[in-house]
Parts: sequence; C-alpha cells; structure tokens
Amino acid sequence: MLYCDGASRGNPGPASYGFVLLDGHGAVVVERGERLGRTTNNVAEYRGLVAGLEAAIAAGVSELEVRLDSLLLVRQVMGDYRVKAAGLKPLHRAAVGLLARIGRARVVHIPREQNARADSLANSALDGGAA
Repeated sequence: MLYCDGASRGNPGPASYGFVLLDGHGAVVVERGERLGRTTNNVAEYRGLVAGLEAAIAAGVSELEVRLDSLLLVRQVMGDYRVKAAGLKPLHRAAVGLLARIGRARVVHIPREQNARADSLANSALDGGAA
C-alpha cells in the first residue's frame, strides 16, 4: 500500500511531499518527505505520487493500492478528469506511466485523516525537520 500527500503553504508557496510505502503486513518499506521549493499544492501532490511510485517500483512491487486524499488527483490519474494545467501534464504522464509499470495497481481516494503519516512527512519536510 502506498500513501502519498503534498503540501503547499500558499498556492503557490513553499511546498513539499511525503509518502509511505507499506508491505502486505503493514510494515514500512520506505517513507520519505522532501522539500520542493515554491510551487502549487497540485504539483506537490503529483510529485509525492511520482516519488512514491518510483520507490514502489524500485522495491519490486507488482501489486499496489495507492491511497490519496486528493480527489482531483485520483480522478485525473484514473482518467475521469482531464489535466488542464500545463505544469501538471508532465507529472500526470509520469504518474500514469509508472502505474502502468506495476503489474496490478489501483488508485483510491481516502479521507485526509486516513493519510496522516504521509501528511506528517510532508509537513515535517516543509518545516525543515528530518523526514
């Protein structure tokens, strides 16, 4: 299971992402938070997703459920919504391409409170703490 989140204080503003990849037993395989500089919340969300998918592929994951609290991101990645913002199109293509490299992948929307660890990693990175 992969949980991803992005954060931006201001839109655009200082931004970061966080993700946590869990194995089938709920143990952490890898987790990361990273500062991005100044960007939008949507870019931060996509950057977290792309980084998390890259980590899942590097870990050899062949079946994955991706959980995101951004309904917009979920709907764009699933093809329900078009990506209109030019700056998001390359990130969207990267995310969709990475999802295709995983044998079986499912992307689902979850309430924000169920994404607490990824949110914490993103905010910790944004605050300059260890993530």
